[in-house]
Amino acid sequence: MNSLDPTRPLYASGQLPTSADTLVNSLDQEPEKCRECYHSDPSKIDSEQPASKNSLFVQLLKGGISQGQSQGQSASIAASSQCSSWLASLVYPLGRYLLVPAYFRQVEVIGRNNLPRTGPVILAPTHRSRWDAMMIPYAAGHDITGHHPRFMVSADEVRGLQGWFIRRLGGFPIDPKRPAIASLRHGVDLLQDGETLVIFPEGNIFRDGPVQRLKPGLARLALQAESSRPKLGIQIVPIRIHYSDPSVPWRCKVKVCIGHPIQVSAYNAKTPKQSAQLLTADLKQAIEAL
Repeated sequence: MNSLDPTRPLYASGQLPTSADTLVNSLDQEPEKCRECYHSDPSKIDSEQPASKNSLFVQLLKGGISQGQSQGQSASIAASSQCSSWLASLVYPLGRYLLVPAYFRQVEVIGRNNLPRTGPVILAPTHRSRWDAMMIPYAAGHDITGHHPRFMVSADEVRGLQGWFIRRLGGFPIDPKRPAIASLRHGVDLLQDGETLVIFPEGNIFRDGPVQRLKPGLARLALQAESSRPKLGIQIVPIRIHYSDPSVPWRCKVKVCIGHPIQVSAYNAKTPKQSAQLLTADLKQAIEAL
């Protein structure tokens, strides 16, 4: 098995991973892992058609949409975000010191030293519960890294009172089925400004079980942003969140494992399609290894 080297692609030869490459060691061989690891299925890696810079944005999350879909409903989604300092200074401490300790019996964070303190960062956590949106700031928030995490969320999440808070805490919406170019460009702008962007690469909430097939959108966005400015230095941090009970009842336990960052600049395959496939495969393996 190829070792996880954060400075270059695991599959530097440009070949897609084989079943032998993607097997991860069992729990007893890796004592610091969060939980039992699972075998990945490299045959399920998305195989979209090669894309130009513009179509990378258009095809970002779901592997491609028709030309007509690039207009209409997605165009109505606001592509801006703001992080209210007064609201963040109120909400996040309440969550860290009151809500999270009161609800969970035990919260364990492993690997905080792996979090970059400077430069643009994409946090790539597994998605097991709505509590994840609180666990990420708890494990990797402003008081630790100096940056408020900026969440890319589905358009359905930014409606009503919840949407009011999300937008003012730096979150911004994207329609996974009809991704607006403006929303995707906003994600690139945030990375160019050195912000910390949170994207759940599995897409939906999966209550428990193995790491699901990752959507290609995160890798494509990271590669697009990295190519937009020389030596931007984007790093992707794999994160695995595990709850002791998949339903996340009151007084359950939660463990957050943070892996070594992956350097996006190391993925310079011949085509954007190959680069995105390699980066997605390596990110999945890194998450599974936690």
